[in-house]
Amino acid sequence: MTEIRKRLKQRLEEKTILMAPGAYDALTAILCERAGFEALYLTGAGVSYSTLGKSDVGLITMSEMVSKATYICEAVSIPVIADGDNGYGNAINVMRTVREYERAGVAAIQLEDQVFPKRCGHLSNKSLISTEEMVAKIHAAVDARRDENFLIVARTDARAVEGLEEAIERAIRYEEAGADVIFVEAPESEAEMRKIARSLQKPLVANMVEGGKTPILSAEQLQEIGYALVIFPNSVTRVIAKAAGDFYRELKQTGITTHYYERMLQFKELNQILGIERIRQLEQKYDERNFK
Repeated sequence: MTEIRKRLKQRLEEKTILMAPGAYDALTAILCERAGFEALYLTGAGVSYSTLGKSDVGLITMSEMVSKATYICEAVSIPVIADGDNGYGNAINVMRTVREYERAGVAAIQLEDQVFPKRCGHLSNKSLISTEEMVAKIHAAVDARRDENFLIVARTDARAVEGLEEAIERAIRYEEAGADVIFVEAPESEAEMRKIARSLQKPLVANMVEGGKTPILSAEQLQEIGYALVIFPNSVTRVIAKAAGDFYRELKQTGITTHYYERMLQFKELNQILGIERIRQLEQKYDERNFK
C-alpha cells in the first residue's frame, strides 16, 4: 500500500495534470482502472446518492465511507483519493478518521472546513468553522497518519461564504499547517482559478461539477492554469442514473430487454471484468480432492 501512496505523491509532482474520475463502489472503481486512469476519487456525494438515495448533505457516516473505501481499495491497484467530509467531528474525530481511511488502503484523504452537517460544495447555504479550528484539524490529521506518504488534501469552501480573498487566505494557512494538497472549492471563473494558482505553492485540486459554480475546463486547460489534479466526482453517477432511468422506462413499456442488448455488458463480459477466471483457478487450486 505504501508503494501505491508513493506513486500518487510522485505523480502529483509531475507537470502533467492527474485526472481522477469519481467512483462510488467497487464496480465503478474497476471500470475506471480498466479505462486506464492512474487514480480515482471516492466521492462522498456518490456514496450518498447510491447508498441512501439522498443528496450530499452530511448524512453519510465515517464508517459507511470506510466500508466503501475498503471494498474499492481491495478491488483496484490505483491510488484512491477519498472524500473525508469535515473529518466527522473535531480534531480528535479527524485523527480517528485518518487512521481508519489509512487502514482501509486509501492513498489520500480530503478534509474540508465546513461545519457539521456539511453540504455539497456547489450547494448554497454552507457554514464554515474558523480558520484556526481547521488549522488544528490539519495538524491533527498530519500527526495521526502512520505512513508519511498518506496525503492530506485540505479543502476550503470559503469562496461561496466569505469570498475569494478569504478563501485564498485560508488555503495559505492550510498549506502552512502541513496539508499536502490544496482544494479551493467552487471558484466562479477562469480568472479566479488563475489567481488561486498564483497564490499557492502546494499541488492544487480542480473540481469539475457539471452544472456547478465552476466553469468546466479540459484537463489540458487546467494544467495550463496550474492545477495538478482534477476530479470528476459524480460524472459517472449521472451517466449511470440517466442510463438506468431510460432502461427502466423502456422495460416498463415493452416488457422485454432485447432492445437493450447492445447497450449493456453481456453476462460473460461482465464476469470476465470481475475476474471470474481467477476465481475458477483458485477453486481448482483449493479443490478438496487435491488434499486427499
